[in-house]
Amino acid sequence: MRKGLFIGINHYRHVSPLSGCNNDAMAMASVLERHASGRPNFSSKVLTSAEDDLSLTAMKQHIQSLFSGDCDVALLYFAGHGQFDTSIDEGLLIPQDFAPGSDGIRISDILNWADNAPQIKNKIIILDCCQAGAAAAMRGLRGGNSVVGEGMTILTACKKEQSALESRGHGVFTDLLLQALHGGAANVLGKVTPGSVYSFVDNALGAWEQRPVFKTNVSQFVPLREVAPLIAEETLRKLKDWFPEPSYVFPLDPSYEPTEAGFEPDNGEIFKQLQKCNRHSLIEPVDAEHMYYAALNATGCRLTALGAYYRELAIKGHF
Repeated sequence: MRKGLFIGINHYRHVSPLSGCNNDAMAMASVLERHASGRPNFSSKVLTSAEDDLSLTAMKQHIQSLFSGDCDVALLYFAGHGQFDTSIDEGLLIPQDFAPGSDGIRISDILNWADNAPQIKNKIIILDCCQAGAAAAMRGLRGGNSVVGEGMTILTACKKEQSALESRGHGVFTDLLLQALHGGAANVLGKVTPGSVYSFVDNALGAWEQRPVFKTNVSQFVPLREVAPLIAEETLRKLKDWFPEPSYVFPLDPSYEPTEAGFEPDNGEIFKQLQKCNRHSLIEPVDAEHMYYAALNATGCRLTALGAYYRELAIKGHF
């Protein structure tokens, strides 16, 4: 079982409003509600300043409720104002009733609530707010124990000293998250993990822009969402049969190419699958620019480093 809490605050009572946070929360909940196949993913609760009370008390209650009970994954997403309070050396999430000089929700408290829920196997915290990169900073190391508890992953829009910007009705960070979750960060098997999402966002933002922060303490990434695989698992499982050794050259000849007189349909079916692997960088032609010429010139094809990796996964029975 997976559950997600998505909070967006545009309207504040005592501080400046924002424009894209409600949209961000609703869009994130929508994309994570189901995998691309339509299979259920996260059971979501969406709270926005347009419809809900997001006071300090209410937000604390909702977040504590998220990190209670028993489930495989609990995900917190927040879009709104954030700040780093130097007087207490703490990063804060700003609730709707926040006034200058009052207290927000301490990120360290959220991490403690998550860490004190051992029955929840994976906790994922995504913060699209200013100065959120302070989450789980070194000041939180006490007695040798990190506040990034086991099974916890933190992804923030920016570093401690930076602002999280908005553009085109969404936060810049969340706009990239949505692209990643729709498939931009998927691997060959169609799985989108927190690590691949961070890599996608990191590569999209330049050195002079807000820099995302990623912290984790997991032994294995849990997929956030699954989309259609680039290559069918059935084809990937055949890599170990086509290539008995990682360095093996699979021989090709004109019988694999449909345009040739000696074409053999069985070889043609194999060639289609090999060509698809080539398009996604798992296989490369030998001594030829394209797979077509490798067949016509009877050279062959071989695994790339990525192809060898998926061949090894097939041997281990990972799919």
